[in-house]
Amino acid sequence: MKNRNRTSRLIFLFLSGIALLFIISPIISLYFSSSLDKIFESAADPEVSQSIITSLVIAAATTLIFAVFAIPLAYLLARHDFKGKNLLLGFIDLPIVLPHSAAGIAVLGLITRDSLLGRLADSIGLNLIGSPFAIGLAMAFVSLPFLINSAKDGFEAVPKRLEQSAATLGASPFQSFKTIALPLAKPSIISGLVLMFARGMSEFGAVIIVAYHPMTAPVLIFDRFNSFGLSYARPISIIFVSVCVLVFILLRLLGQKKTSRKN
Repeated sequence: MKNRNRTSRLIFLFLSGIALLFIISPIISLYFSSSLDKIFESAADPEVSQSIITSLVIAAATTLIFAVFAIPLAYLLARHDFKGKNLLLGFIDLPIVLPHSAAGIAVLGLITRDSLLGRLADSIGLNLIGSPFAIGLAMAFVSLPFLINSAKDGFEAVPKRLEQSAATLGASPFQSFKTIALPLAKPSIISGLVLMFARGMSEFGAVIIVAYHPMTAPVLIFDRFNSFGLSYARPISIIFVSVCVLVFILLRLLGQKKTSRKN
């Protein structure tokens, strides 16, 4: 029995190692593929720093703005069952499985001058295509499901009896949401916010269709690769990957914090 268990462990360790190696090796090879001089040269390039700032600022602003709408939606989905709920959940998840180019074309159709939103913007002299607003919409479209699903899971983990007890004591539904559901679901909501932010700032396919300029970091990496080749794109990739790694470390720390609170 012990030998059988040991063999099973070795098999699982071997298979797990292959999966981890597949994930880690491209990132490690990326860091060893460019010299420090080129990395520092790229870091000093104003266009590189501006593209990263553009990615971070628009992704952060988009995340905070859409959280105002996504969190109440997640709460309603967690607390109520109704006809067509599964269909609605399917629509919410749809941007995750759409090809990124198709997602960009879908967003583009929302902001062209022929659309209602485009006509409204055009009436006050604004062109939404190629604007930070368009970038934010593209980022939000592909990343919003991560926040909704994470927040929904958090609200579902909050016992309904706590809100029911608050209601018997005279609390309104909004007061119960604000003082009970929201604080208890906070770790999941924060994880969803970080996921949405990280997914948004790394988006390329949808963003490049609605706005080539101002350039986000993923678009700039593609532009340098397409115009000058791999040696010019690698240092920017290393810098941006480093930023992404910091975000994911933050995500993991928040996840550990969530687990420790539950325990």
